[in-house]
Amino acid sequence: MESLDRRQGSAPRSPRVTAAMVAARAGVSTATVSLVANGKTQGRVSEDNISRVRLAISELGYVVDSIGSSLARGVSSIVILVTPDVSNPFFANVIAGVRESLGSQYQLLLSVTDAGESPQADDVRKLLALRPAGLLVGAPSAEFLEDLSAAGPLVLLDAPGLESYAPSVNLDVAQGARELARHLASSGHTRAAYVDGVTGTTTFQLRREAFLAEAASCGLSVAPGHVISTPIDVGAAAAAFADVWPEWQREGVTAVVCGTDTHAYGVLQEARVEGVRIPEQLAVAGFDDLPYSATSNPSLTSVHLPATPLGRKAGEQLRGLMEGLPLDETHVTLESSLVVRGSTS
Repeated sequence: MESLDRRQGSAPRSPRVTAAMVAARAGVSTATVSLVANGKTQGRVSEDNISRVRLAISELGYVVDSIGSSLARGVSSIVILVTPDVSNPFFANVIAGVRESLGSQYQLLLSVTDAGESPQADDVRKLLALRPAGLLVGAPSAEFLEDLSAAGPLVLLDAPGLESYAPSVNLDVAQGARELARHLASSGHTRAAYVDGVTGTTTFQLRREAFLAEAASCGLSVAPGHVISTPIDVGAAAAAFADVWPEWQREGVTAVVCGTDTHAYGVLQEARVEGVRIPEQLAVAGFDDLPYSATSNPSLTSVHLPATPLGRKAGEQLRGLMEGLPLDETHVTLESSLVVRGSTS
């Protein structure tokens, strides 16, 4: 019976190239191939043999079986980063910071959750079969951490209140939220609204609660009916704002604060459709300080959250744990700050 490859008119698959095949081509032992392939030649392999092995690897297209190696050693060079919504530039910057601190010795593997949602232990547990060297988890729940208590070296990102479970790097989102409330109050606003994210993560709760508390102390009123929640999506935020804006306008709302810049982009988009002048009729602000916020029209006032330093510091902490080094600080908190732009002034 013909193989599927032949019946479909394609060439049969080539057999996987092994270390033994490379060794035979180069005229060396498989141990020498392993040393060269894994960059452990110093003082152990001659320059001539290194050149011969590298040539054989190139000619044969050999790829190191890292999974097999990790099974033999009991641990791999893989680091798993559990993060929501990699399409969001904020998380792209977090990833860049992690990669910078881990360097080339570790391979970064992403496990992506739905935008704004806490990770699920079952999803990550499947990846633990790869025997990762360490785990970085963004905005987890306590239940998640209890389920994966034996996962190995672990560092938490943006997980306030969960410091007892593992070393962590958090963002002081409340600081920026309070600055934003004071800025709006000092600009003459007396009635504001808040567009929150539909999410179970603590960071969004802290943003909202800190803003509302400071607003109340500054004489900036935010009525219960002026707080809504939508998914973290421009279209969803625009649609939600379209539904509530006529009522908010009648009730004297002159400022809208959004839990993310993504929400704020949706509000700005719909405000243009409605003919609302920003900031003359309505001030709009967000959180994250994404790159586009500086160039949007108008530019967006936002609470800056240091995404790249967050990833970099978390990666440094995890690397220390994986390499058995003492941590200078077990728990680190990075400051947020308000960036005032054209959408509020």
